[in-house]
Amino acid sequence: MKIWNIPACALAAVATVAAVAPTVSRAETPDEWRFNATIYAWLPSIGMDTSFPASSGSSVDVTASDILNALNFTFMGAFGAQKGDWGVFTDVDYLDLSSSTKQTRDLSVGGIDLPVDVTAKATLGIKGWLWTTVGSYRVVDHPDYTMDLVAGARMLNLSTDLKWSLTGNLGDPPIVDASGKSKVSDTLWDGVVGFKGRATFGDDHKWFVPYYLDIGTGDSDLTWLGMLGAGYSFGWGDVVGVWRYLDYNMPSKDAIQNLNFNGPAIGVTVHF
Repeated sequence: MKIWNIPACALAAVATVAAVAPTVSRAETPDEWRFNATIYAWLPSIGMDTSFPASSGSSVDVTASDILNALNFTFMGAFGAQKGDWGVFTDVDYLDLSSSTKQTRDLSVGGIDLPVDVTAKATLGIKGWLWTTVGSYRVVDHPDYTMDLVAGARMLNLSTDLKWSLTGNLGDPPIVDASGKSKVSDTLWDGVVGFKGRATFGDDHKWFVPYYLDIGTGDSDLTWLGMLGAGYSFGWGDVVGVWRYLDYNMPSKDAIQNLNFNGPAIGVTVHF
C-alpha cells in the first residue's frame, strides 16, 4: 500500500519535548529539577508500503492517495524533566484514521494491476501508537545555543485494515476474491541515538531555532527523525513551529515495508 500527501492531523513526532522545552542554564539552577509538558499537532503527508494477504493466496496491494483522509481520534502529549546536564522525556501518541473510496483502480494483486474493466471499492483504516522515551546529556551550554546528546528507545505499534469489493471481469479462475477483508499489524522496538538543541537570537533571546536528529535500528532495518523550526519564548513557556520528517524502513519479511510521515507541526510547552 502506498499513501501519499494525506492531510491527517495524526501521528505526532517523537522528541517534541526535546525540541520545544525551555533551555535552563546550569549556572541558574544547577541542582533543581525543571519540568515541562507539551501538547502539539502534526499535519503530515503519509507514505506506506504494505501487502494484505488474501484467501486466494495472492496479496492485495493498495495505492490510494485519497483513501486515508478521515481522522477519527488522536492523542498527542509529552513530558520532560531536566536537572543540571541530565534530562529525560517521554512522548506518547495515538491515532485512528479511516476512510473509503469507490470505483478506484488503485489496487494490485500479487504486484499485478487490475484488469482494465475491473474497479474496486476499498475501505482502509489505520490505528497506531508511537511511544518514545529518551535520556539526554548536555554537552554544550552557551547563553546563545545548547546541544544535548540523546539515547533511548522508540516503539511503533501499527494495525492496518483493508476491506475491498471488485466489480468487473476477474478472469477464470478469478485472480482474487471478488470481496474480502484483511488485516496486517506490526510492533517495532528500536534503539535510537542522536542530538538536539536550540540557538537563540534577538536582543532579548526570546526567538530561537530548535533542531533535532536521531537514528536507530532494532526491529526495523532503520528509523530516523529530523526536525528544524523556529519558536518564541514567553514567561510561561514556548510556542514552536517546525518541519518534521519521520522514516521507517522495515525488514523485507514484514507486511509493512516502509513508512514515513513528513510535514509541519506546531506545539506549545509549559514549563514549571
